[in-house]
Amino acid sequence: MTNTKYEFKYASHPEDAKAYGTDELRSHFLLDNLFQDDFIKLTYSMYDRYVVGGIKPVNKDLQLETIPYFKSEFFLERREIGIINVGGTGTVIVDGTPYQLEKKEALYIGKGIKEVVFKADGNPLFYINSAPAHQSFPTKKVGKKSAEVIELGDSKYANKRILNKLIVSSIVSTCQLQMGITELVEGNVWNTMPVHTHERRMEAYFYFDLEAGQTVCHFMGQPQNTRHIFLENNQAVLSPEWSIHSGAGTSNYAFIWGMAGENLDYSDMDVCPPNLMK
Repeated sequence: MTNTKYEFKYASHPEDAKAYGTDELRSHFLLDNLFQDDFIKLTYSMYDRYVVGGIKPVNKDLQLETIPYFKSEFFLERREIGIINVGGTGTVIVDGTPYQLEKKEALYIGKGIKEVVFKADGNPLFYINSAPAHQSFPTKKVGKKSAEVIELGDSKYANKRILNKLIVSSIVSTCQLQMGITELVEGNVWNTMPVHTHERRMEAYFYFDLEAGQTVCHFMGQPQNTRHIFLENNQAVLSPEWSIHSGAGTSNYAFIWGMAGENLDYSDMDVCPPNLMK
């Protein structure tokens, strides 16, 4: 495993999280340094045993390997994975079959695939999410034309955004994994507003295409006990099932949402009106 780095994060009780200071919040929820030259960087989370990672092949191809937490012979022995390219054009080889991904295109790979190789052929940045799987579903690429695109929000409230559903049940058959991209329209800064929680699944947010020198303030916590974490470009944050997941940037940006749990219904959420948050 010379080209794989990994870390482990425990789940936190909401009562404990109320007492976390800045450093503790960042330690428990922030995922940093995802893209390292010629490395696969993974975080194994106890929230639904979700894995978040970044893969940056530069001088050599990188093969996806299992990690000790899985206790499996290969990465996808009992898992599924979603891949979204956020860099230059790149290629993923799945058991010998190549799939080319442009920026903001996705690839779903199901349980049982033994060999996944990330090619160093065009400065790609592969962002990945993985969840346990009980059934095998076919590998499927979701290009820009295949996505479900929805316009949300209003410039009046600084939250006009474009939602791109990529790996969702209406497009790809999965066990529990769902992923997509939300892009803030220029001049708008708020995402996922009004906020919501969904106790039936957790999420991870990955922020990218953020202008250099700018930041996103990610809001988390229970709706009446909110906390915040400042994020830079290409950083991610874990969102427990009890937590809101929203953000406001000092400029517009894009983010990838990924989730896993027992419900594949995208609209399954418990909304909290803005004026009731604390």
